[in-house]
Amino acid sequence: MDSKDKDHILSLKVMRLTRPSLFTGLAIGSDARDLPGDYLNADIRSDIAIPQGIPNTGVGHMLLLPQSFGNIYLGETFSCCLCVHNDGNEVIREVSIKAVLQMSNQRVPLLGEEENESLHQLDGNATINEVIQHEVKDIGTHILVCAVSYLSPAGDRLSFRKFFKFQVMKPLDVKTKFYNAEDYVSDEVYLEAGVQNITSGPLCLERVELEPSPFFSVTPMNTLAQESNSLVFGRMNVVNPHDTRQYLYCLKPKPEARMNLSLLRQATAIGKLDIVWRTNMGDRGRLQTSQLQRMAPQYGDVRVTVEKIPNVVQLEEQFSVGLSITNICERNLELHLDFLSGGGGSEWNGVSSRSLPQLRPGESTSLSLSLVPLHTGLQTIAGVRLTDTFLKRTYDYENLAQVFVTNEKTKEKEDFFSAWINQPV
Repeated sequence: MDSKDKDHILSLKVMRLTRPSLFTGLAIGSDARDLPGDYLNADIRSDIAIPQGIPNTGVGHMLLLPQSFGNIYLGETFSCCLCVHNDGNEVIREVSIKAVLQMSNQRVPLLGEEENESLHQLDGNATINEVIQHEVKDIGTHILVCAVSYLSPAGDRLSFRKFFKFQVMKPLDVKTKFYNAEDYVSDEVYLEAGVQNITSGPLCLERVELEPSPFFSVTPMNTLAQESNSLVFGRMNVVNPHDTRQYLYCLKPKPEARMNLSLLRQATAIGKLDIVWRTNMGDRGRLQTSQLQRMAPQYGDVRVTVEKIPNVVQLEEQFSVGLSITNICERNLELHLDFLSGGGGSEWNGVSSRSLPQLRPGESTSLSLSLVPLHTGLQTIAGVRLTDTFLKRTYDYENLAQVFVTNEKTKEKEDFFSAWINQPV
């Protein structure tokens, strides 16, 4: 970007500092039996920009200097060089250079805003070079305002300003989904994050981490089970244009948050995603999302959690389930417990209806209940109803937990008859 006024001795040039790219050429080969013979192949082999051994790939081993301003993406570092050249032969004194980056909502000084700014003296046909850098944190139109002031040979104070406009685009598109664990036990939250490359070239994702809020601790679930440090995407996580990588994180409430259920219900802030990437030429970029928000789970005034349950039980043999009932409202609760039959493949064993002791706010009570499984397979613990006797409000719990029901006796009989039939005569 060049700029010069007719009335000024000095000229201003702004050049963006970017890394070079690999030279790409058009490789046209020919068969020796064709009319051109081996002429085109010999011409390719004699080209110094074509790598030896792979002449027809089109990708050279030489670097090509940037030919245009290029694209600027959010999270990258914008670097440019300001060149002020004295087109005359006389010495110019007290040369001052200022640069300001203007966005839609703020103004960032980059150069020459210090109070003790040093003024330059510029000889004839000499140049002053200043390098400025700024990490781009906003999308949209950016205007680089450059101002040059100096003292003319006649002693007059002269100045001029130039504007250079460029656009900052998004490099990545991040989409998130939240899954609240509704098993009334863990209060876990699962975050699924899809990171899509929307640039024109490949990107290498060096780091995609979730920085949790103070209420949660995070466990990444993006590594292989055998090797905790090995990502499922491989050692080099290269994402081509328009491709997407899916990441999964498990967030667990910290003990102090689980003890304060009213605080846990209000903890909608999960954390921030911190993403670091590099381009194919090694340019580094970093992007951090805003605070991710989830929908808080609705527990009502009562919360029921499973404290104890076996993993495997025997068909038609009684087993116990330990429940904890907590008052999470701001008033005393008088609850009535009922067991509903006909659901979950099991039947409750015991008194089918009874009143529970009064619960003050934040207080819990533990219950040990008995069930008899009637069907084999994976069965759901269901059929628990709590009734608030004051408000006449009912809470039905149809998916408290799951248990696997097996029938070992039937299996022993099948094994016996199979061995008896297959015995030698």
